[in-house]
Order: sequence, then C-alpha cells, then structure tokens
Amino acid sequence: MQQMYRDPAYYEGGTSGYADTSYLDQETSLRATFKALLRNLDRRGMAGGDLLEVGSGYGYFLDEARSYFRRRVGTEFSEDGAARAREKGAEVFVGGIEQLPRDVSFDCAVAIQVIEHIYDPIAFIGELVTRVKPGGHVVLATPDIGGALRKLMGRRWPSFKVPEHVVYFDFGSLQRLLAGAGLADVRRLPYPHAFPLGLLVAKFGRSIPEPLNRMNVWVPATTVAASGRVPHG
Repeated sequence: MQQMYRDPAYYEGGTSGYADTSYLDQETSLRATFKALLRNLDRRGMAGGDLLEVGSGYGYFLDEARSYFRRRVGTEFSEDGAARAREKGAEVFVGGIEQLPRDVSFDCAVAIQVIEHIYDPIAFIGELVTRVKPGGHVVLATPDIGGALRKLMGRRWPSFKVPEHVVYFDFGSLQRLLAGAGLADVRRLPYPHAFPLGLLVAKFGRSIPEPLNRMNVWVPATTVAASGRVPHG
C-alpha cells in the first residue's frame, strides 16, 4: 500500500489512484471543504498554535490553515505530494508519523480521509496522541459508513475503494476509537463537504458539459468527523 501511495500517478486518477479524477481537478472543492472545517475549528477554540496534518496530499488544507495556525507541519507518503505542499510554505515530511522529530509536539493534529487507510487504527491514534500537547486536540474525518449517501448509493458509494480503504467508521465507532486512546470531550465535528459536480455525475455513469464539471456541490452526510482533547496530566 505504501508503494501505491508513493507512485507519482496516485493523485492523478485512475482505478488504483486517489480518485476517478485528478487531485488537481478537485482543488477548488477541496479548498472549499477545508475552509469550512477550519472555520469550525476556530469557532470551537481549536485553532492557533502549531498544526500537524497527517496525510497532507498536495497541501491544500495546510495552505488554507496559514491564517489559523502559527506553524503548519504535515506528513505525506507521496514524495510528489509532499513537494507540492512545501511549495505552499508548509513543512512536510515524507512518510508517516514516525518521520516527525521526536521533540516536536502540536496543539492540533488533523487526519482527513486517512484513518480508513490504516490497518491498525488503534495503534495509529495512540501514536498520534503522543504528538499532541496536553490540552491540545485530535481531529479525524473519514467517510461515513452510516451516512445517508452510503445508504442511497449502496455498492456504488465512492468510498468503497479496494484495496486502499480497509476500515470504515460511523460516529459511534469513531467516538469509541478516540475515547479508547484516552482523549476527553470527544464530540462530533460538523464537516460540510464539497465535491466537483462532474465527479458526482460520473459515479452514476453520466457526463455533463466541461464548464460544469468543477462546479462545487455541497453533499451532506458523506463524511463523519470527531474531535477529542488530550487531558492535562
């Protein structure tokens, strides 16, 4: 799986890549989604200080976070993705959490559309918590197996991706994962999600005129997000 993520073509579409369209083609919708998430973090007092994003892709979230956090650090298995993220001014390490310097900790750690790729999510979240300062926050966002979109689309649900996605969560199981890692105040976090219209239409075997393909469509109940706080002491 790590070899797949390191493939320069991973983010550029195809049946074994990030999506059926390239990551670059989704930039507008991804940035809109991340802006909404950052506003929600800010409203809840979870912005400011040092930010870690695990699985930073091309760095769109880290770039949008520049006005919300003092320092922005990421990890990314794709060398091409990490290089693109660095071009936007973020500090990005190639690999996983283990590539971070041991003496660095963060006020907020975010993993967006990552946990569903992890073979051992309990170990992953345990390691992530050790990189967050007491009083800091951990935020996870993942496809919602219990959401209305999955129930509507059935087997055509876009997040049924083999072999990349190996575990699925609804809010209850995501809440148990975070609480089991010792996090306090675990709660649901609003996560409005925008998609390019062309990508959604393609999932139903249809096509639309090119000018409409990148139009943002906000789709509810696609992603479940939760946050937890690292206790003091």
